[in-house]
Amino acid sequence: MTKISMSSIVLLSAQMMLTPSVESFVPSHPLSMPSVLNAVNGIWNTGNDFGKGKFRFYEDLDSFMAPFPDEDRELYPEMFKFPKGVYEVRLAKPCGIIFEEVEVGKGVFVADLVEGGNAERQGIIQKGDVLVGVTAIRIAGAKWERRILPARKFGFDMVVNAIGSNEERWGCDNVVLMVERPGEANSEEVDKFLEFFEPPADTPWKLPV
Repeated sequence: MTKISMSSIVLLSAQMMLTPSVESFVPSHPLSMPSVLNAVNGIWNTGNDFGKGKFRFYEDLDSFMAPFPDEDRELYPEMFKFPKGVYEVRLAKPCGIIFEEVEVGKGVFVADLVEGGNAERQGIIQKGDVLVGVTAIRIAGAKWERRILPARKFGFDMVVNAIGSNEERWGCDNVVLMVERPGEANSEEVDKFLEFFEPPADTPWKLPV
């Protein structure tokens, strides 16, 4: 397998019982701040390259980072593991999570878990956890991708939209959530880690925050 060097990428770079069908995750506002990631020769695809390559479908951190060589794991070890207090969870829908907004239109946290629901049965997500990442499907023409997106600034509606876009017709049998646990995590370290997954403005992925 051809290895892709991370050195070519700038590293600084509602109860949730979802049933509606969502065509695609389509944020409605332009990116407010330029991304520190490069779209060319990086993990992001532009133009005709959209929907192609090793990074087009996010399943979990380990598999997503697998194309990078050992030298990158030595140079950038912090990018191959989650910061302390961050947990990645793959959940079948409906998730069984009750989210509430941290502020109006900005950020959500786990207010409660549905008794007997998927999240409670899995046993990882806890009340009070803050959502900092979520997978979403984006369609461009006849092509599509599933990416993990930094979600700390997503409002409730955007979270519902993103989770709902992970449909079976796009090869999804789950949705991937990243949560930050207050009291364990350092939010500045978490945000620095998440910069790697921030979409550049010159790809079909555009975020409103």
